[in-house]
Amino acid sequence: MVFFQGMLLAGYTYSHVMSARLGVRSQSVIHIMLLLMTALLLPIGLSSNSIHTLPSGSNPVYWLLKCLLITMGLPFFIVSTNGPLLQKWFSRTSHHRAKDPYFLYGASNLGSLLALLGYPLLMEPALRLQQQSWLWTLVYALLVVLIFSCAVVLWKSHTPSVKFTRTTDEVEPEGIPEIVTRAAPISLEQRLWWVCLAFIPSSLMLGLTAYLSTDISPMPLLWVIPLSIYLLTFTLVFAKTPLLPKRLLARFALPITAVILTLAVVMRATQPTWALIPLNLLFFFVAAMVCHGRLANERPVPEHLTEFYLWMSIGGVLGGLFNALVAPSIFNTVVEYPLMIVLACLVRPSERAKEEERTLHRQLDFGLPLGVGLLTAGLGLLLPRAGIIPENIHPLFVIGLPLILTYAFVERPTRFALSLGAIMIGGSFYAGTGGSTLHVGRNFFGVSRVALNPAGTTHQLYHGNTLHGQQFIDPARQCEPLTYYHRSGPLGQVFESLNARPALTNVAVIGLGAGTAISYATPNQNWTFYEIDPAVVSIARNPKYFTYLQNCAPIKAEIVVGDARLRLQDAVDGSYGLIILDAFSSDAVPVHLITRQAVDLYLSKLANGGMLAFHISNRHLDLKQVVGDLAKSANLTCLNNNDAELSAAQIDNGKLPSEWVVMARRAEDLGNLARDPHWRAVNGRVERNIWTDDFSNIMSVFRWK
Repeated sequence: MVFFQGMLLAGYTYSHVMSARLGVRSQSVIHIMLLLMTALLLPIGLSSNSIHTLPSGSNPVYWLLKCLLITMGLPFFIVSTNGPLLQKWFSRTSHHRAKDPYFLYGASNLGSLLALLGYPLLMEPALRLQQQSWLWTLVYALLVVLIFSCAVVLWKSHTPSVKFTRTTDEVEPEGIPEIVTRAAPISLEQRLWWVCLAFIPSSLMLGLTAYLSTDISPMPLLWVIPLSIYLLTFTLVFAKTPLLPKRLLARFALPITAVILTLAVVMRATQPTWALIPLNLLFFFVAAMVCHGRLANERPVPEHLTEFYLWMSIGGVLGGLFNALVAPSIFNTVVEYPLMIVLACLVRPSERAKEEERTLHRQLDFGLPLGVGLLTAGLGLLLPRAGIIPENIHPLFVIGLPLILTYAFVERPTRFALSLGAIMIGGSFYAGTGGSTLHVGRNFFGVSRVALNPAGTTHQLYHGNTLHGQQFIDPARQCEPLTYYHRSGPLGQVFESLNARPALTNVAVIGLGAGTAISYATPNQNWTFYEIDPAVVSIARNPKYFTYLQNCAPIKAEIVVGDARLRLQDAVDGSYGLIILDAFSSDAVPVHLITRQAVDLYLSKLANGGMLAFHISNRHLDLKQVVGDLAKSANLTCLNNNDAELSAAQIDNGKLPSEWVVMARRAEDLGNLARDPHWRAVNGRVERNIWTDDFSNIMSVFRWK
C-alpha cells in the first residue's frame, strides 16, 4: 500500500505540474509519448535473480519497495497520472458537464473496485501469472489508443481556459455548490484540511485490515473488503446525485457505530466474528463516507482540480506511511486503529455555528473527556475488587456507563471524540477475565504475543489470534508436546514411524513457533528449524516464556532465519529423513510453500526413504486436496489424518484438533502410517489447476460452511 500510494502521489504531482506549466496540446503530446515509452518495459515480471537478493533475518520492507519500483514503478506511475489529467482535459472541452468533472473520479474508483473484486473471482482462477501479465500489456495498449482518442477530441473541442470558483453560501439540492465566474485562491489551511480528511480514511482502512486479520479473524482475502469499501465511498460521494443523506451519516450513524465499536475494542472482543466483522466494516464505511463526503463537498473548481488531488494523495500516502512504517515501530499492538476511530469522530461536521462557541464550552470539550477517562479507569480498578456485582456484568458498568455519558456529548464532535479516546485509555486498566499478557512484539510479519492462560497453567504463543504453541509451567510437564503436536496426535505417529528407521537422522522443520516439535528429538538426530520471523526466534529462545529448545531435547537444534524456500536451497541434497512444513502467517499457510516447485525442492533435499509432513490445520481453507494434487503430480504416496474429534479430557491435557498430510516416494517409506486406519489416502488429480509458482486459486479451497 505504501508503494502504490507513493506512486499515486508521484503521478498526481506529474499531472499537477503538467497542467500548471503547459498548455493542453503540449500536455497530451508529452503524455502519449511517455505512455508509448513505458510500453517498452512490458510485460511486468520479477526475475529469479531479484528474488534471491531478499535479505535473510532482517526487515524486508525496503527490499520489497525496491523490487516493486524496479518491476512496475514506471507502468503504475504513468497509469496513475491518467485520472486527474483526463479530468482536467475534460474540463477544457465544451461539454455541458465540463464545469464539474469530478464525477469522473467516482467512475475511476468504480473501475478500481471492479478490478479489485474481479481479480480473485475471475482472473486468478482462470489465468496463470504470465498470462495475466500479457493480458495487462494488451489492455495497456488499448488504454494508449483510448487516451490518444481523448487527446484528439480535446484538440477539436478545446475552449480557452475560464477561471471558475464556487461560492460557499449557496448549495444546490444535490449538494453541488453554485459555480460563478471568479477565481478564488486556495489557502494553506484548506490544503491541510484536505490532507487531514484523506489521511484518516487511508490510515483507518489499513488499521482495520490489520485489526481484523490480527485480532478477529485471519481470513484469506479479508483485506479485499476494507479496500473495496474505501473505493466504494469515493464512488458514492463523487457521484452527481448523492445516494445517502450526509446528515444521517454524520449525526447518527457514525456516533452510534463508534460507541458500539469502542465497547468491542476496549473489551478486546474476538467473538462472535459474524457480528464483529460487519460492525467494524460498517463503522469504516460510515467514517469513510463522512470524511470523503467532506472532501467532495469542498472540492475546488476545475482550475485547481489537479492540486486538489495532489493534496488528497499526500494525505493518503501519510496514512500509509503511518500504518506501515511508523506504527509497527512505536506500537506493540494495532493502536493506530482505535486512534483513527477517535479522529474520524473528531472531524465530524458540527451543526453549531462558530459564533455560538464560548470559552466555557471549549474548556468543557477537554475537561469532560478527562473526567470520563478517570471514571472508566476508576471503575476498572475498583469494581472487580469490590465484589458487589456479578463478574459477568462488570463490563456493563466499567465501559457501558461511560459510553452512555459520552453519547450525551454527540452534539459536540470534539467532546464526543475525546471522550471515546479517554474510555479507550481508561479501559486499559480493566483486566477482564482473560489470561494476562506476558509479552507483545510487532514487526513486518505481524503481532506476536505470549500470554498466561486463564487457568495459570501454561504459556501460550499467539500470532494474531491464532495459537502457535503452548507449554506447561509445571517443570515436571514442560517437555510434553502440546496443541497440534501432541504425542497422541498425527505428528506423534509420524515420529513413531521415523524413529523406527534410525538411519534417517536429519530433521528439517519449516516454522519454529514455540519450538514444541523438538520434544520428539532423539540423541542420534540433527534438527534444523527454518523461521522467517526473527521475533518468533527470540520468543522461542527466551526461557522466561518457553524452554522446549533449551531443556526438552538431547541435542541442540540449528535455527536458520529467513524464507524457507530460499534458505532450504543451501541444504545438502538428500540430507533430511523428515521435512515438516509447519509455517503459518497467523492461520494461513503461505502459498509459495505449497506449490509444485516447492515440493520439488523438498524432494531434492529428502533422503531415500524419507517423508514430507504438511500441517494444514486451518479455519477457513481446506488444503487437503491441494496437497493431494501436488503429491499426484509428483507421483508420491499421500495420506491424510484429520484429528478433529477430541474428548474433553484430551483438550484439558493440552491437545488441540489438527490436520496433517504426509507424502513419500513409496508407500513402504511411510511405515506404520500406511497401515493405520486413521491415515487415509488422498486421491490427487492431475489437472491444470495444480498449484505452482505461476498459479493458485484461493477461492476454490474456501470452507464455505
